[in-house]
Amino acid sequence: MLFFNKKKKAKENTDGETAVNTFPYHVAIIMDGNGRWASASGKPRSYGHKIGAENVERIVSHAFVRGVKALSLYAFSSENWSRPEKEVDKIFSLIVSFLKKYIKKAEDNGVKVVFSGDLTALPKKLLSEAEEVINGTKCNDKFVLNIALNYGARTEIARAASLAVKNGEPVTPETVSKYLYTADIGDPELIIRTGGELRLSNFMLFQAAYSELYFTKVMWPDFNEEEFDKALKDFSKRKRRFGGI
Repeated sequence: MLFFNKKKKAKENTDGETAVNTFPYHVAIIMDGNGRWASASGKPRSYGHKIGAENVERIVSHAFVRGVKALSLYAFSSENWSRPEKEVDKIFSLIVSFLKKYIKKAEDNGVKVVFSGDLTALPKKLLSEAEEVINGTKCNDKFVLNIALNYGARTEIARAASLAVKNGEPVTPETVSKYLYTADIGDPELIIRTGGELRLSNFMLFQAAYSELYFTKVMWPDFNEEEFDKALKDFSKRKRRFGGI
């Protein structure tokens, strides 16, 4: 069951004008550039992650206000384990702090928090916080915050295909889609990547088939509400043909 209705005909765009089918209901963000942002200022990478974590709640709140119905954030990839242990521990600590702080706001504002990725490999403290926020917000339906943790798209696709086979179903685009982590929120219409890199980095490869991609050189700690609105405005100008004319 989808958490929101995608059949809404019109939405106000970033210029205040009414546009048809030009507003993304599901936005996904590859939050890149924390470490480089800190290094450019002569600060340790951990400082960049700290400021980046503080930016998360600001952008989540803004997306909610703007009318986005689902927001997916690439917080920690399955490849990020190769980073120094101290940096990984810092990232996990920041995520735990965010979840502890955000759960009350999520409950008060009807935000459902879900996760994509293999949570079983995460530290017990982080797993416990994730489970608490999942259970505490599972009945909410105004907005979905999907946090990708220990996530890799190739593994997700392989997992979905395996589940289809296990349940006696043929492996088709439809059945694979049904077993993806995002099955209940749908594919993102817009994928944003901050930090200047021009790739998806193993993020939502299956779901991105018809997503509009928006790349910006702005590092994640500097990606504010105005930058988010720039992405929405750019999306509003795209012509989504889905293979047609």
